[in-house]
Amino acid sequence: MQGNEILTPESIRNFANSFQQSRVLLTAIELDLFSVIDNHLMLPADVARILGTDERATDRFMNALVALGFLKKLHGKFYNTESSKKYFIKGKPEYMGSLHHTNHLWDSWSTLTDAVKEGTSIYKKNNYKKEIWRENFISAMHYRAQHEAKIISLMLDLSNVKKMLDIGAGSGAFTYEFMSKNPGMKGVIFDLPDIIPLTKKYAEQSNMLNNVEFIEGDYLADSFGTGYDLMLLSAIVHINSYEQNKQLIAKCANTLNNGGQIIIRDFIMKDDRTEPLSGTLFALNMLVGTERGDTYTEEEIREWFKSSGISRIERKNTSFGSNLLIGIKN
Repeated sequence: MQGNEILTPESIRNFANSFQQSRVLLTAIELDLFSVIDNHLMLPADVARILGTDERATDRFMNALVALGFLKKLHGKFYNTESSKKYFIKGKPEYMGSLHHTNHLWDSWSTLTDAVKEGTSIYKKNNYKKEIWRENFISAMHYRAQHEAKIISLMLDLSNVKKMLDIGAGSGAFTYEFMSKNPGMKGVIFDLPDIIPLTKKYAEQSNMLNNVEFIEGDYLADSFGTGYDLMLLSAIVHINSYEQNKQLIAKCANTLNNGGQIIIRDFIMKDDRTEPLSGTLFALNMLVGTERGDTYTEEEIREWFKSSGISRIERKNTSFGSNLLIGIKN
């Protein structure tokens, strides 16, 4: 049996309606309701006044948040649960700002039916939405990458790496963590011109702004520079088509020093593409959000390495969905 079989009308209805619960939480995040309540015990009228929302609708909305376990209610007043105070209030160390990106995905996933018909993304963002989406996307990736980079850095041999390139680095979290493990390493971050200013903000927060080199460009078209012992493609190949990735890996191999490694961190699908579940759903996320993006099988990724002249390939599995395939240049 693959996945969780849904056998009864009731379970089917529950599954089909599960979006309602997600939408309640995402609207609360979008309104920043939890930050408004913070440590207070508040009436719906007071929350509505601050948010600029309708009082009756706000009351019903907050009642639903109580039922879902995100708020508590006492004598007609509402307050945050301990988890909500920890994860949903701006400025807190573990604030899940990444959920703003999840909220944006609501818009693109609403076009799934038409994307399946057309075979590509039909979702269009206006310029304002693009800017907000970009900041929320980098924030979401940074939130996850901080944790994952600590684990992955322990899985790799970084001792002989003198210079690394982080391609499509986003916030640069992996570069900063790798450099902390090998302080003698030079880190180079490559990303689009509209992303690098955001990257520099994260570099400054990590006290790495003066230790990292930044290159602006398109990784499919522009030069990376030379002399790298490690090249990281973290959550990059799923954005591209099969042929684009084949060209990208060849480009990386030509730039890499002998003995250097190309690290691909991404979903690695089984041959029939039905597992893992997270990868099947992410393939649809790429369908609604990109022109030709996809998730790829281990054999497909190995073919990219082999076609670029790299025959020594290692796989390392993680516990957080995406895994590593590492090509080492002879």
